[in-house]
Amino acid sequence: MTRTGPATIALFAIFGGAAGWLLEIGLVAMGLPSVVPPVSLAVALAIIGVLVIGFALPVRRAVKERESARIDPFYATRVVVLAKASTLAGGLLVGAALSIVVFLLTRSVVAGVGSVLMAVAAVAGAIVLLVGGLVAEYMCSIPPNDDDKGSDKPATTRPS
Repeated sequence: MTRTGPATIALFAIFGGAAGWLLEIGLVAMGLPSVVPPVSLAVALAIIGVLVIGFALPVRRAVKERESARIDPFYATRVVVLAKASTLAGGLLVGAALSIVVFLLTRSVVAGVGSVLMAVAAVAGAIVLLVGGLVAEYMCSIPPNDDDKGSDKPATTRPS
């Protein structure tokens, strides 16, 4: 599995932003109140971002100290998948939360300060989730082996 690139994150953020913007416009057009994310969402996203890094710490120790530390490969795989999912979800939620902030600030009727602050808090929580996922992905990556560089054999040959 490769690390998540900036283009993928930007694509998810754009998609999340478009979905959030369309949701807000659709709700207001139907006469319903717009979505304002609660502060608990921001706190939960930030906690999840920190937990993902915490789950990746044993994997990082095992990668750094190859001979002394052993780790269950299934645990490492689960952590990498969780880190990837956190990165993609963080990108999606950053876009959605930013679209809510922009929507609230561009309305002809000024939204309450509390609504805007809660939306900004959601952006911050989503950024923490995104960064936590990226850091965990980095912590779970295995550096290239120095022994593999000078091999003359092609990778497809069978050992005799």
